Amino acid sequence: MNILIADDESMIRQGIRRTIGQALPACGIHLAASTEEAAGILAEHPVDIVLTDILMPGMDGLEFMRISKRKHPHLQWVVISAHSDFQYAQRAVKLGAKDYLLKPIGKKKLLECIEMLAAEALVASQQASEGKLLKSNMVYLREAVFQRYALGLDTGKLDIQPFVENYPEFHLFMVRMEPDHRQTHLEHFMIENVLSELIEAGGSGFVVSLDRHSLLGIARLRDEAEAARLETLLESHLKRYVKVPLQITRSGVHHNFASIPEEVARLRRTPEEIAAAAVDAGECLRKGMHTVDVALQYIRTHFTEELSLEKVASVVFLNPVYFSQLFKQKTGQGYKDYVICLRMEEAKRLLGDPHLRLADISERIGYQDMRHFTQVFRRKCGMTPTEYRHQGVK
Repeated sequence: MNILIADDESMIRQGIRRTIGQALPACGIHLAASTEEAAGILAEHPVDIVLTDILMPGMDGLEFMRISKRKHPHLQWVVISAHSDFQYAQRAVKLGAKDYLLKPIGKKKLLECIEMLAAEALVASQQASEGKLLKSNMVYLREAVFQRYALGLDTGKLDIQPFVENYPEFHLFMVRMEPDHRQTHLEHFMIENVLSELIEAGGSGFVVSLDRHSLLGIARLRDEAEAARLETLLESHLKRYVKVPLQITRSGVHHNFASIPEEVARLRRTPEEIAAAAVDAGECLRKGMHTVDVALQYIRTHFTEELSLEKVASVVFLNPVYFSQLFKQKTGQGYKDYVICLRMEEAKRLLGDPHLRLADISERIGYQDMRHFTQVFRRKCGMTPTEYRHQGVK
């Protein structure tokens, strides 16, 4: 069992640690002089029980307890305070505190409280089902996969289709703290919790940490008005809790999950980078269009082969998402439709030769499955290959 003692008075912290350590030597005990230190410990170490003072530097213990519930729902909390004010005790109980101990804390009372909570933690652990553990692990896996995907990193062979299905449309919210300011676990912790709460209140989604300075939220919301409202509330709440300079940006509504890496890259740019990019945008677009010309020449030569968008983009040294956008601007067609049209035009030409079997034609234009070729031809040309051939004979 692991216990965190958060109190700004060194004498209190050491006294509680000594008392618990003597009675329960097997316990792991962590000490924090502020909620900032406490947040760092919770992020890096397993903790079962938290004893927190109310009045501490940064954020008071009760508010820290409230925002920690989302990230650490299993924690058992004990509030320690020099104030016997009923309102403090009432709020602590409402937030789920197991006990409210007044300073100076008697050894007997303290140990009775810890032993009771230790027994409850043991029972809860024994009753935890594999299903709950699996669900918890799946949440962490989901967030880790999405984080890598959003940063444009390789996700291995993990299937992202469940993400695509759950977010047919979505908004992205980015919160970036100024990197030249000292970063704290508490500020990162608060941003994650505030943004998570607002997303759940307005729809569904979750938040991931991209790095020490920035967090990304993906949200499925009712409409654009709800997205604007969420952004306003987020700004208001973070001004209240976070004391370092930060930047909040959001995307418009998106329907293409594949656009996330590029959109995240855009949201992460600083105002200076955005201004510089605007100056160079015209030149970059001209260069990009020339690159598409090279790609088109390559496609016309190799369209009968296995030719994915990613492969062609790599040939001209472009990001697949960016290449796809340039390609559509240049041709007015999506990449896949363009290749299909080339194949169907070649199929029509080959169908003019009565000596060629349909299976041979299908294979020549890149379809190993003749049935699939027939379906694509009919969808694009309004008739089957056989009907087209007979029409030509007439």
